[in-house]
Amino acid sequence: MTVVKSSLPEPERRVTGEALQETLVDLLALSLIGKQAHWNIVGPRFRSIHLHLDEVVSAARAFSDTVAERAAALGVAPDGRPETVASASVFQGPKDGWLQDTEVVQLLVEALATAIGRLRERIEVTEKSDPVTQDLLIGITAELEKQRWMFEAENGARDD
Repeated sequence: MTVVKSSLPEPERRVTGEALQETLVDLLALSLIGKQAHWNIVGPRFRSIHLHLDEVVSAARAFSDTVAERAAALGVAPDGRPETVASASVFQGPKDGWLQDTEVVQLLVEALATAIGRLRERIEVTEKSDPVTQDLLIGITAELEKQRWMFEAENGARDD
């Protein structure tokens, strides 16, 4: 079997590979949360949130492919198997059954905030190990922050 050789020295490859693998799991979990909510949302804002969930799922799936391919390019075999995602995910998934539109909005705000927080940690970690990966993670974070803002705006004005 041919092993893909990394352009990074081993210590940097290890740090970067971990960051990419953790990001892959987060993105796959986020896409599953979004799709589950998409299928089960009910309420007066059904249509707008239903369509917005498609945007999040599409972004998470596209980013997961980019992240996995970056890992492979660095000689790190990406692992997106269901059992890996299930065991490594830190996300709270939606409850079983129908989900009220307000619940979906809160679920997505929280899931996106978790993903963003974890991405920001990885941005720091990859600053020295691989600026190319860091740049990728910055771009993903920017999009997820935009999506979080949009879901949070669904909650309306609040005095927090």
